[in-house]
Amino acid sequence: MSCFCFLVDQKTKIRRSKPVAGTCSRCRSSARVADMMTQTRFCYVPVNSKYWKAIICSFCGAILKSYRQASY
Repeated sequence: MSCFCFLVDQKTKIRRSKPVAGTCSRCRSSARVADMMTQTRFCYVPVNSKYWKAIICSFCGAILKSYRQASY
């Protein structure tokens, strides 16, 4: 009997960000617009990367709104 175990994970990184007018609805801290990258890996090998924009809180890190872009 064989058993295969594969490791799949997903990592989200902030590539760059800048301040934006507005505040977080949760903690009332300032908000930032950020270029985000989500990378899906299968057995530590990247198989898919998505780039998107999001408005995030600079204090608590909550994603307030996201804007999906095409994959590169």
